[in-house]
Amino acid sequence: VQLQASGGGWVQAGGSLRLSCAASGRTFSSGPMAWFRQAPGKEREFVAAIGRWSAGPYYKDSVKGRFTISRDYAKNAVYLEMNSLKPEDTAVYYCAARDERIIISAMNRAGVYEYWGQGTQVTVSS
Repeated sequence: VQLQASGGGWVQAGGSLRLSCAASGRTFSSGPMAWFRQAPGKEREFVAAIGRWSAGPYYKDSVKGRFTISRDYAKNAVYLEMNSLKPEDTAVYYCAARDERIIISAMNRAGVYEYWGQGTQVTVSS
């Protein structure tokens, strides 16, 4: 099973990026898919999650209204549209997936996800 994240890069504050994560080797149709991020010197933190048939979605408070998570079942992929980016959004972004359904309130926990992508760097300059 492989999750391939892409779309990261460098952008000025206020700009936009779209992250993609394509899954192969397994079809994720029941469980949630999510994005987490890790800034230098900090712990990995939840960003957004989307459940089966796009249930939810859930967002970290600081990205609400700026980020949008979506998934494409036909492509077995999850996306993160990021707008109005801020320097504090700078981090390595990881996609994650889980086989089975889980209660919505647990979707923000890294430990419930069984599969992880390799990460893609997002750098936002002021």
